[in-house]
Amino acid sequence: MTDAVEPLRILMGPGPSNCHPSVLQAMARPLLGHLDPDFLAIMDETQDLLRDVMKTANRLTFPVSGTGSAGMETCLCNLVEPGDPVLVCINGVFGTRMADIVERLDGKLHTIEAEWGKPFEPEQVREAVARTAPRVVAIVHAETSTGVLQPLQEISRIVHEADSLLLVDAVTSLGGCPVETDRWAIDALYSGTQKCLSCPPGLAPISLSPRALQTLEGRATKVRSWYLDMDMVKNYWGSQRSYHHTAPISMIYALNQALKVIVEEGLERRFKRHRLNHTALVAGLEAMGLSMLVDEEYRLPMLNAVCIPHGVDDAKVRRALLTEDNIEIGGGLGPLAGRIWRIGLMGHSSTRENVMLLLNGLERILKAEGAEIPTGGTEAAEEVYEDAS
Repeated sequence: MTDAVEPLRILMGPGPSNCHPSVLQAMARPLLGHLDPDFLAIMDETQDLLRDVMKTANRLTFPVSGTGSAGMETCLCNLVEPGDPVLVCINGVFGTRMADIVERLDGKLHTIEAEWGKPFEPEQVREAVARTAPRVVAIVHAETSTGVLQPLQEISRIVHEADSLLLVDAVTSLGGCPVETDRWAIDALYSGTQKCLSCPPGLAPISLSPRALQTLEGRATKVRSWYLDMDMVKNYWGSQRSYHHTAPISMIYALNQALKVIVEEGLERRFKRHRLNHTALVAGLEAMGLSMLVDEEYRLPMLNAVCIPHGVDDAKVRRALLTEDNIEIGGGLGPLAGRIWRIGLMGHSSTRENVMLLLNGLERILKAEGAEIPTGGTEAAEEVYEDAS
């Protein structure tokens, strides 16, 4: 029996992103026991690296065993008790998921909504916080379903003036644009490994502030999830090293190496790279007559929501890119299904070469589909790169 060889895809969808080769090599290292002193040293180093990337001194900062959605559930189920008022800000799929979890926890759910593709205005949050007096305010920093980057600083001030906890989804933003956990006074932050950290999916880095930890330790009821109960899990990641569950050893090897790649590049250089490739991609798309869903001020550099031209078959174009150019991009979700493409420029996938390959392929395929688009997409992108050099 011959083992199947998977194609080397260029991953430019909403996640996962391509991994640096050293990250994949790290996963092939020999296994250690989850309480082996050498592995505990890797755990400590990984926590320190996460604090550097998350810009925090929070003691409780480590990866949860599970994908980004496990990080979402971890933060909510540890901070929300039955009857607690929780305000969830919904302007895409992932705000909707947070609301679902709050209801499953028997929290008292309050929601505010913004149009998909638009951010929340601080005054909208201020009014809702005054009206609902929430224990927790949950909001998405980088909404992967729409490509919106949500400003957080003013909202954080509003939340803390009301003595509430701020919970932030940074699944798509961490490692690709500034995430200032301490400076923005974020109480609970969660992310995922497979986006801008360019590590395989399977871990959810989280960070809880001293205020959040105090809330957790002062609960009147048990955390609804045994597996995600951070009051127990923190004792494995802390100095006690109390056994809770068998850690995913190889995934922690991978995250450790992925974080080292980020720190070696430097956060500011990394953010600049993502921004430059985003700017070049948008210039190329607009030169081809395509438009972006999100206003320029609020666009994610890592996740580009592109409006599909009228009469163009969404799935057919994506399938052609995959089969002819080996490039994966994503379609829209919910009310945006069939209306947008989601083009990821995340971590190791965010390169000049990938931008040019995508623009070339997309122009060729759209013309083959009969779309009347001008040429010049690659030239517009090249001009951006030349101006930046």
